Amino acid sequence: MVEKIQSGQGMEAGTQHGVNQVEPECRGARASDFPALQRMLELYQHDISDLYDQDLDERGEYGYDLTRHVDAVDSFAHVALVDGHYAGFALVGPAFVTQTDGWWMEQFFVLRKYRRGQVGAALARHVFQSHPGAWEVGQMPGNLPAQAFWRKVIGRISEGRYTESRLTEGRWKGVVQRFRFDPTN
Repeated sequence: MVEKIQSGQGMEAGTQHGVNQVEPECRGARASDFPALQRMLELYQHDISDLYDQDLDERGEYGYDLTRHVDAVDSFAHVALVDGHYAGFALVGPAFVTQTDGWWMEQFFVLRKYRRGQVGAALARHVFQSHPGAWEVGQMPGNLPAQAFWRKVIGRISEGRYTESRLTEGRWKGVVQRFRFDPTN
């Protein structure tokens, strides 16, 4: 027998698929976070391996160089934790796709256990508040869930004031939203 659950009936308040949706802790990555961040990057790259052609190296890893994020001169790492457990990360660098001023969301990942809750939106808000100004956020052409997520989050945070382009040529290809985040608004 299959019981159809509607409007959250049958689930405890504050849960999503049985996962407690407490407010995540979002912060700039500390030196001690980088080993976990490197591991989450492997999970992220596996998640997108059907969208982005990449192969494992001789150690069975995709690999991602975080040196410039550790140095934190113009590229930064952020993490989200739920009850002290890593739940996701964001990597930020200088804008380069449609503009040279502002910020580019390089990578953004939330562990599956915490998706469809508030972790992704909270992490995005934290990142935008940490780096006010002009923003570019891009998604791969085939990543429709990411496109829907970012339209919703950026729409809320920018009060609907953003532009979206589909880039088919150049260094980066995909959907890009552009907006300005001003923490005083």
